[in-house]
Amino acid sequence: MVPRQHVASSPLDVAGSFAVSAAVAAIVAVSLLLPGAEAGKPESPVRLLLVTGVDPAHNWRATTPALRAALEQGGRIEVRVVEDPEFLASPAIFQYDVVLLHFMNDKPLKHAQQVQHNLASFVREGKGLVVFHFACGALEGWDEFARLAGRIWDRKRTHDPRGRFLVRIVDQQHPITRGLKDFEADDELYFCLTGDAAVQLLAVARSKVTKQDEPMALVLEYGKGRVFNTPLGHDAKAIAMPGVAELLRRGCLWAAGRQP
Repeated sequence: MVPRQHVASSPLDVAGSFAVSAAVAAIVAVSLLLPGAEAGKPESPVRLLLVTGVDPAHNWRATTPALRAALEQGGRIEVRVVEDPEFLASPAIFQYDVVLLHFMNDKPLKHAQQVQHNLASFVREGKGLVVFHFACGALEGWDEFARLAGRIWDRKRTHDPRGRFLVRIVDQQHPITRGLKDFEADDELYFCLTGDAAVQLLAVARSKVTKQDEPMALVLEYGKGRVFNTPLGHDAKAIAMPGVAELLRRGCLWAAGRQP
């Protein structure tokens, strides 16, 4: 019978074992903090409700599929399209993580009070809102929308002629724009946004008309929720610009409480 040998552990062996154990524990701890990461499950897609269906100044039937394609690229966002702003009066909106407004109603909604109540409650209770392009002019007459959206349309002002311009990132620390470089847009450069709500400016572009930097992306918190607002995205070509599409995806993920 061969006698059992006792092998003493060296200090390096003990330290190495401890380091490995600590590393494993750290990985487990981090995984528990990631949405959908528990038990090895992949991150669940953000459920985004894209509300469209009316806009006297834009071809929403063409921009909606382009916007959907841009947002769903990468698989982290799942888009449902509703072609009627009145749907915002339904309690069904609370099933979603983010509501994206892609409409401009030139006439009052029939269920305006319920729409206003639902939308404000949706964000205040911790969900996300994205105000896209001319949606800054939606829901006119509702004073709270100026605070909810951060900046809204000023009817006395307009935009530069359609063309190419540089969008400059002015906040490299925010999760949406961290790591993003300045990019080219082929779009309408709005200089028509107004409001005094406290917002965080992420990107700007220099207007040829006003000779000033105009906001191209901004964020704010509303209650427990998050709001991302961008005037970019006039048409399908504008939405397909790589920098614009990336900014939109990141903005929607952040509004949903995810890491872009």
